[in-house]
Amino acid sequence: MKVKSFRVVPTLPETLGPILKLAYNTWYCWNHKGLRLFQHMDRDLWEETGHNPVDMLSRISQGRIMDLLEDEGFLSQMKKTVEEFDDYMEEKGVYSFLLAKPVDFTVAYFSMEYGLTESIPIYSGGLGILAGDHLKSASDLRLPLCGVGLLYRHGYFTQYLSWDGWQQEESTNNDFYHMSLVLEQDKDGKPLKVSVRLAERECIAQVWRCQVGRVPLYLLDTNIMENHPDERNVTGGLYAGNIEDRLRQEIVLGIGGVRALTALGLDPMIYHMNEGHCFLVALERTRALMKKHGLDFKTARELVRASLVFTTHTPVPAGNDVFDIGLVERYLRPYVDEIGVPWQEFVALGRKNPRDEGEPFGATVFAIKNSAFRNGVSKLHGEVSRDMWRDIWPHVPREDVPISSITNGIHIPSWISDEMAELFDRYLGPKWKEDPDNQKVWERIDEIPDAELWATHQRRRERLVAFARRRLHRQLASRGAKTKDLQRAMETLHPDALTIGYARRFAEYKRGLLIFRDIERLKAILSDRERPVQLIISGKAHPRDNEGKAIIQRIIHISREEPFKDRVVFLEDYNMNITRYLVEGVDVWLNNPRRPMEACGTSGMKATANGALNLSVQDGWWVEGYRPDLGWSIGNGEVYDNLEYQDHVESKAIYDLLEREIIPLFYDRGLDGLPRGWISMMKKSMRTLCPVFNSNRMVEEYTDRCYVTASLTLKPLVAEGYKNARQLVKWKDTIASRWAEVAVLDMSHEGGDEVSVHSEMTIRAEVKLGAISPSDVSVRAYYGTVDDAGNLSAAKDVLMDHMKEMGKGVHLFETRITCDTTGRFGYSVRVLPSHPSLIHPVDMGLICWA
Repeated sequence: MKVKSFRVVPTLPETLGPILKLAYNTWYCWNHKGLRLFQHMDRDLWEETGHNPVDMLSRISQGRIMDLLEDEGFLSQMKKTVEEFDDYMEEKGVYSFLLAKPVDFTVAYFSMEYGLTESIPIYSGGLGILAGDHLKSASDLRLPLCGVGLLYRHGYFTQYLSWDGWQQEESTNNDFYHMSLVLEQDKDGKPLKVSVRLAERECIAQVWRCQVGRVPLYLLDTNIMENHPDERNVTGGLYAGNIEDRLRQEIVLGIGGVRALTALGLDPMIYHMNEGHCFLVALERTRALMKKHGLDFKTARELVRASLVFTTHTPVPAGNDVFDIGLVERYLRPYVDEIGVPWQEFVALGRKNPRDEGEPFGATVFAIKNSAFRNGVSKLHGEVSRDMWRDIWPHVPREDVPISSITNGIHIPSWISDEMAELFDRYLGPKWKEDPDNQKVWERIDEIPDAELWATHQRRRERLVAFARRRLHRQLASRGAKTKDLQRAMETLHPDALTIGYARRFAEYKRGLLIFRDIERLKAILSDRERPVQLIISGKAHPRDNEGKAIIQRIIHISREEPFKDRVVFLEDYNMNITRYLVEGVDVWLNNPRRPMEACGTSGMKATANGALNLSVQDGWWVEGYRPDLGWSIGNGEVYDNLEYQDHVESKAIYDLLEREIIPLFYDRGLDGLPRGWISMMKKSMRTLCPVFNSNRMVEEYTDRCYVTASLTLKPLVAEGYKNARQLVKWKDTIASRWAEVAVLDMSHEGGDEVSVHSEMTIRAEVKLGAISPSDVSVRAYYGTVDDAGNLSAAKDVLMDHMKEMGKGVHLFETRITCDTTGRFGYSVRVLPSHPSLIHPVDMGLICWA
């Protein structure tokens, strides 16, 4: 049966028409005026539609619309909100980032998932939330950026629990026509489409646009009639299916995403790959440059590397896709053959050891090798990543592995409660939203009266408790609970009790059961009538992670026992809405992963912005954020070989901190009933951490260290018909062919085996370069303390000056170092290639040590 489709869109009277443009821009989700406007229209329908403005406008009754037309308060509210939105969208100029001379560039940001708002459920967790916050801050900063991703028909799964507490999953169909999405059109007014090859068949994707403030997010959707059923299901679900399904999705994202930008008439200078899922951006960019400009593979790859930023988010192996070579060949061989690159040469780019034919193809490895800018998402994660991927650079010390770190942050306006936002507006002024990384703005936190801050926080805890009761009641009712249990659900928890929040993906390394390890001790803590404590938990396990599901099940069983029944609540189907209620209402945010398995973690940052205090293992961002006057540390950053012993020690530390510090501080009240010590700690935490751990600072850091640097590096390479890029490739080939001649023949220093502290020492090296010019190398003294094994540790390096040619291709180099401290020190000398367009010299794989 042939079906001709058409679209029915919401319509409103002309007076209410401006609301439509708010509904089709997710700006409303981080602007409290916008949220209040939609809530005012029909609060029950707003909740029923999952905070989806487009769906709500399509279902709102005619009678309610007539009421709104006569509601002067609503019309005034609408006018002010629309004016604020128009001012935001029309603000001219690109953020200068304090550059003396503005740099013209555009960034394309690729990610497998985006967490913008709960009404567009195409996210699973932290990676997507981070990507959404990146786009929001890029919009606020007027950064010339667009996003690219996939539009999933089922999104991530919906969680519900059986009566026995076992996680069940079900899929819900996303109706894109009832979301804040618009189909992009081609010049003929038809849906814009792109095509990619998936093994034996072509796969066509149409392109939707989600407007994120000033930033467009383009989302590819393969569920269209032209496709075979298998291809229609490529964008069926996020992280659904097997490893082959994952590769098919990544082809559509990476290759299809670049083609979509071309079809839209966009030609970004910089591409940012958010995690290894996007690795095929590099391949398609290379192919496109070769085809469009007649470049050879090496030249095109050089340009692509200079323009690619890659962010790795996880030290967990499962987060780094690895594919069987046969599977990769089936899907990618046609693309590789098209650019004329030998298959084994391509495969080597996906292996840590290019000569190991038994090594599978790594998406993360390919992304690392084909990008010049790489980073982890916290300082500790940067160290972990350098260690994890050091085999790609086998002769480079771990500290010199070219993977840096840019610590994640949160988009504060998206995660702050309405009440706290009003408090900030009153005492901090509008700059807390406009310039959240300005330390001076947050110093005004101290101007907020203690009573006012505490009253605001109390209201949010009360709302969290009310929300948790409603959710618990609904969960129990869906499982056919008895009337007495339903009545008790509406009385569980206490609005004045110290409330601990714990919410995250349930994986073994996150240790969701750690606080339950000593049940009797926890029972004593939670059942204290004088100083009550309660725990609200939420989160999902991956559908194939039975160990994670068992953790949830155990928590459910415990929560049904006395006295936990009224003190421990598990909220099903964790999403952005539940996150907001939790971080806005808890007093303490608990985080206890196994160090160093948490790359960053941003939920604690969200809690901080709302006045909660962190109780966390020193992992991820808390390594940088922790101070004894800002929160609590579970341990001191130890790493254990015996995991059972680690759990024993760190669970005991949680109980000790609760009993000796946290609970006494919370319940230490003055004559006016205020916990002055606790409030002081809240203020210090917000004043110190908010200006650092926000996504505006993060995006500015990416711009300064990656986007601008990449654009400045790339522009000379593309000039004069790619002349400099071709010359760079030729130079690299020449240096590589002559590198075997390079050797450090001798190194020496003045002063003998003992030198005085604070004195200077001259280091000399005789280096054989053969036919290589001294200007084409960087000779460096590498010095530091010597450990018991005779190795250098905490080493630094300093450039050595070329002093003279000694004949027969041998050159003398020299430098001076200062001996600042006493102890046993040593040095070595190394030689690296040097060229103005080399971002990381070690990437050439050429290094000569003494």
